[in-house]
Amino acid sequence: MIDTHAHINIAPLYENVEDIINKATLAGVNKIIAIGINNKTNLRALKLAEHYPQVYATVGYHPSEIADKLDFITLEKQLNHPKVVGLGEIGLDLYWQKDNLVKQQEVFLKQIELAIKTKMPVVIHSRNSADLIYQLIKTKKHLKGVMHCYSEHEELSEKFIELGFYLGIGGIITFKNDQIVKNIALKTPLKRLLIETDSPYLAPTPYRGKTNEPKNVVYVLKALANLKKISEADLIKITSDNAKMLFSKIK
Repeated sequence: MIDTHAHINIAPLYENVEDIINKATLAGVNKIIAIGINNKTNLRALKLAEHYPQVYATVGYHPSEIADKLDFITLEKQLNHPKVVGLGEIGLDLYWQKDNLVKQQEVFLKQIELAIKTKMPVVIHSRNSADLIYQLIKTKKHLKGVMHCYSEHEELSEKFIELGFYLGIGGIITFKNDQIVKNIALKTPLKRLLIETDSPYLAPTPYRGKTNEPKNVVYVLKALANLKKISEADLIKITSDNAKMLFSKIK
């Protein structure tokens, strides 16, 4: 299995990262993508990727981190690193803060253009913002990526897929009363699905409310396999192949 989205480069996971990675390996997770959100976590993701063969990295500026000093020159250099597989986590978040939307859009679009320039896939965060994100990227040629932990408008999920995007499915699919993600997963072709944890957030049932870890991606896989009526072994192969197709530096 490949956990395509894990923040093992931030607290509390970073403090005990070797144990976290070992437990994931024992659970059958043979690759983890450590996701950067700011300068500090970008560097940590790089260091983890350099130290652990099964860890890859993305670098970028999350919409909640744009008060950080934004260094796009360094960001572009980091994208050339052999184990940096994507640009992210980027996007728009209108849940936590709305008064800086202009700044959020500016940073988001600058990173989109950088991704196109460097031919790197993007990892997009959307919260109360999927419709605006779609409007901003729908005309961007040669852009590829994943809508991370996508749980917004069902009708928009098909539009993102038409753009060539993948949809990341996380622990929400295991929540008993959350039907939106289940509906999205049902209508999404298998060739466009990725599995992820978003560790340390969004722990799946039976660990809901606790600190999430990459090892728990197995619960996402089981729930998705049951929903799509496919064997777990087949789904592991499909989602792993999808991850390698999108994040082409993964070996």
